[in-house]
Amino acid sequence: MPALKSFDAIIAATPEGRAYLPLPFEPGDIWGGTPVHLGGAINAMHFRGRVEAFGAGKGLVLTPMWLRACGLSAGDRVSVILAAEGPLRSDMAPDLAEALGAEPAVAAFWETLAQFYRKAYVRWIDGTKGKPDLRAARIAEVVGLLKAGVKARPRTPGR
Repeated sequence: MPALKSFDAIIAATPEGRAYLPLPFEPGDIWGGTPVHLGGAINAMHFRGRVEAFGAGKGLVLTPMWLRACGLSAGDRVSVILAAEGPLRSDMAPDLAEALGAEPAVAAFWETLAQFYRKAYVRWIDGTKGKPDLRAARIAEVVGLLKAGVKARPRTPGR
């Protein structure tokens, strides 16, 4: 289970009018790597979002529709609880984590993927119980797909 991070913050706005939640920490310091997708609650309202650079720091974009639904706007103080959405490299099997870690560009692309893409890859690899050669081949295939920028493994008949 990924670590939770709780804090209070004030919703900020860019000069262009985009609202965002400034993060008072570096996500990689909490969850390792460079987590891009975070989920949790802002003022007890469910939230999922992507970490982006804002000025000298990082933050989460708050869409106008989400803000309206929650009755919030720029300048409001909020209570936040966040966790990185997984699977995270720190939580996965050592062989897959090592394969991703051996290719920094592949690892960086992995961390940009939404959790459902990452989970699908992990499930496909983990479906090789008792077949270490097949597992190694699938890990190599996944690394190759990620290196090519493929978000989801193409479906093939019989697989």
